[in-house]
Amino acid sequence: MINSNGELFSEKQAKLSVFNRGLAYGDALFETIKTLNGKILFWEDHYFRLMASMRILRMEIPMDFTPEFLESQILDLLTHQNSNSNSFRVKLTVFRNQGGFYTPNTNDVSYFITAKSLDTDLYLLRSSDYRVELFKDFYVTPGLLSTLKTNNKVLNVLGSVYAKENQYDNCLLLNTNKSIVEALNGNLFLVKGNVIKTPPLEDGCLKGIMRKQVLEIIKKIPDYEFEETSISPFELQKADELFVTNVIQGLQPITAYRKKTFTTSVSQNILAKLNMMVRLA
Repeated sequence: MINSNGELFSEKQAKLSVFNRGLAYGDALFETIKTLNGKILFWEDHYFRLMASMRILRMEIPMDFTPEFLESQILDLLTHQNSNSNSFRVKLTVFRNQGGFYTPNTNDVSYFITAKSLDTDLYLLRSSDYRVELFKDFYVTPGLLSTLKTNNKVLNVLGSVYAKENQYDNCLLLNTNKSIVEALNGNLFLVKGNVIKTPPLEDGCLKGIMRKQVLEIIKKIPDYEFEETSISPFELQKADELFVTNVIQGLQPITAYRKKTFTTSVSQNILAKLNMMVRLA
């Protein structure tokens, strides 16, 4: 089932206009959310990121777009899913209502919510080989817009096609200053000795929800220093460990970049603390 502006439709019944501004101009935002046992993980962070993003895109925020209302819409959809799963991947998409060309006729918005069952509940450490490469055909332009989850994801699509064609599990994106920004599907963390680094938002990386949770965990580990700082491609082969974060997978360790292989001990430590956080949510 799909929730479209508060009404439930089957996948076959749900329709989207060819004039939808999210389709025509990428004039839309989305949140990818994980739910577990009827609870939305990190909901407050998702909600406030969505509201802040809508303001940045000058969308009119409806009066009923409260945390409680949107949460109820998501949870109601889950009760109508034909699945015995305890965990779901939810996508909440908000788009400016159709009308106009580049200049919209209105700043009012509509939304739809989809849900797909997940195979696992808590986050698992995937120990299989996970190889990455740099994607250098196109670059991220640093700025406020690059930190938002908009429908303008063609760079990620092209990078994913490149990775598939060349049998990589993921690619790392560079910005126009040739610094590492993030992976195709999440934020990047680099471990060297007792220092853990991640690119700052100013470099153009997504303001990731899981990125925030991991930052909070790292800052509480006394054995490590944390730095939000630009990462050069040359640092990758000197690193002890690399991992990618997003709300669906949690942490994905990178095992190889070119001829360099990496350990996963820090990932295991952080993942254990993350799952403890989830259990207590």
